[in-house]
Amino acid sequence: MQNKLEQDIISTAESFVNNFSDKGNFDYSVQSLQKLDDILEELCEYQIDDDTLDSVSSMAGSYIFEVARRSYGGQYIWVQERDQPVLVTGEPEYSISIFAFDKVSGRIRNGKEDDIPYYFDGYIEAVEKGKNTGYRATIV
Repeated sequence: MQNKLEQDIISTAESFVNNFSDKGNFDYSVQSLQKLDDILEELCEYQIDDDTLDSVSSMAGSYIFEVARRSYGGQYIWVQERDQPVLVTGEPEYSISIFAFDKVSGRIRNGKEDDIPYYFDGYIEAVEKGKNTGYRATIV
């Protein structure tokens, strides 16, 4: 059974898919994250206000979260201090956490140095390491 936070993230990810379907096939595959990164690269060229940045970070971040959850499982937890969700994969055997909203915001502000596919590859590597060793980490 889904909790409200999970429902909200799924719904927001679906909105991303619907709003950007003309930009690529957003099928929740790891490969589709390159198309998402291409969209964020385009946004780097514009001055966007904080509200727009928050909106884009929420939509694109929710899509990244859902790619991760659908591929590797996990649970969403609201982190009050950061005013955003985190996805925690692997509990209790291991624990790999990602803050996708922050990563999207960083990608728009900092450009290619916050490349989404590279970030996600780090998440995948950490999950694999966690499965084998009990590793615990937050991917930033």
